[in-house]
Amino acid sequence: MKRKNLIEFKVYGRYALFTDPLTRIGGEKFTYQVPTYQALKGITESVYWKPTLQWFIDDVRIINRIQTQSQGIRPIKYTGGNDLSIYTYLKDVEYQVRAHFEWNENRKDLERDRNENKHYIVAKRMLSRGGRRDIFLGTRECQGYVEPCKFGEGEGYYDDTDMDFSLMFHGMTYPDEAYNDETKDKMTARFWMPKMVNGYIQFIRPEECSIHRRLREMNMKTFDDSNFTVIGEFEEGGVFDGVD
Repeated sequence: MKRKNLIEFKVYGRYALFTDPLTRIGGEKFTYQVPTYQALKGITESVYWKPTLQWFIDDVRIINRIQTQSQGIRPIKYTGGNDLSIYTYLKDVEYQVRAHFEWNENRKDLERDRNENKHYIVAKRMLSRGGRRDIFLGTRECQGYVEPCKFGEGEGYYDDTDMDFSLMFHGMTYPDEAYNDETKDKMTARFWMPKMVNGYIQFIRPEECSIHRRLREMNMKTFDDSNFTVIGEFEEGGVFDGVD
């Protein structure tokens, strides 16, 4: 049975740079072959996000052939000036993504904003408009575009291909997304070993990742009436009656 809070979309662009954020500060950058869970989650959150909910990426389908292109870049150094670096990007990328949202159970202070129909309708509307915020494919210089699609529709370059990948960055766990005592009040990086089957990668959930790295202590931000406004309710027939 199809989930009510499920969205499907395609995302595409001329270039993409999906890297491990632990190694992204300065120097050379080399992209992963496929997008990370965190990158796709960030794209989905750029379409629509509220702290009341959490997006989970279920699957991604690789549509175009995996190609790379290297470019000379002069990034600004923290100490001033710049040096020539080589960045290796993916080029001419297109993916189909399937994602769903669940309530953020760590946000007991936002329970009054848990209206599934409301958030689902707004998310679908923002998707049809290309997202609420700019879409980036890994880094800011890689502009992306999103639009609704039927997941699995059309032909893909890897429809008959299986591929294993080595250890790969899965995503970040922030304090408001903590799922056990090890991730509570911390920022944690997760890693996993993805596998593509017939062009599809099925992501495991964050709590299923067995390899973690604790980065630093961090407190969860508090939302109250001074810095958060609940979206208005919907009238009968799906007409929005509030500020989004």
